[in-house]
Formats: sequence, C-alpha cells, structure tokens
Amino acid sequence: MSDFIQAIILGIIQGLTEFLPVSSSGHLELAKYFLNWYSSAENSLLMSITLHGGTAVSTLIMLRKEIKELIQGIFKMDSWALQFAAKIIVSMIPAVFVGLFLEDQIEALFDKKIILVGAMLILTGLLLFISDRAKNTGKDISWTAAIIIGIAQAVAIIPGISRSGATISLAVLLGIDRERSAKFSFLMVLPLIFGKMFQDALDGSFAAEDVQLMPLILGFVAALVTGIFAFKWMLHFVKNAQLKYFSFYCFLIGMLSIIIFYVNG
Repeated sequence: MSDFIQAIILGIIQGLTEFLPVSSSGHLELAKYFLNWYSSAENSLLMSITLHGGTAVSTLIMLRKEIKELIQGIFKMDSWALQFAAKIIVSMIPAVFVGLFLEDQIEALFDKKIILVGAMLILTGLLLFISDRAKNTGKDISWTAAIIIGIAQAVAIIPGISRSGATISLAVLLGIDRERSAKFSFLMVLPLIFGKMFQDALDGSFAAEDVQLMPLILGFVAALVTGIFAFKWMLHFVKNAQLKYFSFYCFLIGMLSIIIFYVNG
C-alpha cells in the first residue's frame, strides 16, 4: 500500500475519531501498527499533529458563527466573551505544561504502544458509559470546571484516551449543559493544535529531510473533509445522551487490540 493511500486512510480515521469520542490518537496508532506504516516516533507524532490540524480547520468551519461572535465580543469588551476566552486559556494550561516539559515522553507514547492504547480505550469507554447517565442540569462553565476539563485534555494526550470523550464527559458529569460542553471541548483544543503546528514550522520539523510533504497534505485534506461530517454527528449524540454506544465500541476495540497484539507476539 502506497504512502499516499495510507495517509488518506489515516486522515479519514482522524476526521471521524477526532470528534467522535473514541480517541483519534489511539485509532491512528492502531492503524499505523496494523498497516506497518511506522518510520520513527518523531514522524509518527508529526503525522498525528498534521491530521489534527485538518480537524482543527473543520472545527473553525463548523463553529465559525460562535468564533466570530466570540471575537466580536472580545473587541467590544463584552464581559461574557472575555470570561469565556479566559476560561479557554485557563483550560489550556495543563496541556501546555505537558507539551513543554514532557515532549520526549509524549513522543515515546507514539511508538507501537498497542497495549497502552488498548487499555486507555477501555478506560475511555468506562468514562463515556458513566457520563451518559449524568443529568443535564444546564450549568455554565465555571472557572473550576475549566481547570478540571483542562486537566482531562492534558491526560488525553495519551493515545487511547479520547480528548473529546474525556473533556465532554467530565463537563457533563460536572453538570454543564451537554451542547455547551461539546462546543467548549472543540474550541479549547484549537489554540493548542495551531500553536504546536506553528512551533514545528519554526523548528523545522516539517522541513526535515526524511519527511514527505504529499502524504501530510493528503492526510490533512482527508481529515478536514471527514471531520466536518463527524462534527455534526457528535453534537447529535451528545445532545441526545447517546455516548454509551461509543463506550461499547471502545471496550470492544480496546480488548481486541490487546488480544491481537499478544497473538501476533
């Protein structure tokens, strides 16, 4: 299978699983393992970042109205907009800390850690199952909730833990309105993704000699297009408290991954 086809497949997987709470990074690692697509932990992480960039752009497209209103509110010094933006910044702090000080450890997690991915998928499934039973009290996002959700986002750097699943589930368990939880989850990751891509552009990661740009571009486009459709589906599932179906899927894929890995030796 050519690198181009593999990149498109990975992009489709990323687009579907970034918004659906089944761990995009976990599925990407499983796909790379079973497709034997690995070259190095650094390149594996670089492809993951690029694909996340594709879904970040799809988020900009799907939440363009909310983002426009937020930016206009900030320029108008609207108190709600300023507080909401500040809460997004606060929620980013844990993930920024992990990214700055644990980068080598993070890269090591993206190198055929199939047992870890399987175990974390099972953990994600458990969190989704529990959160689906929580009552929707319609609360807004508090400062404390922003910090807790931010910690969940930082932990979700581990492949196999769904970022959207962890952040949305914890927000719902904290009593925050379901749709508001989903949109906050999708917005809070945008600065991190674009910041990481900007950092990689500055340090030359995208210009490394052994990096092929065309697979990255194809994966980016595939993730963007499929991400738009997955975004719509996810909002529907969250609003209708149907995350439990994804929990069953995570349980199944997590256990199968571990079993197949042991069978293959």
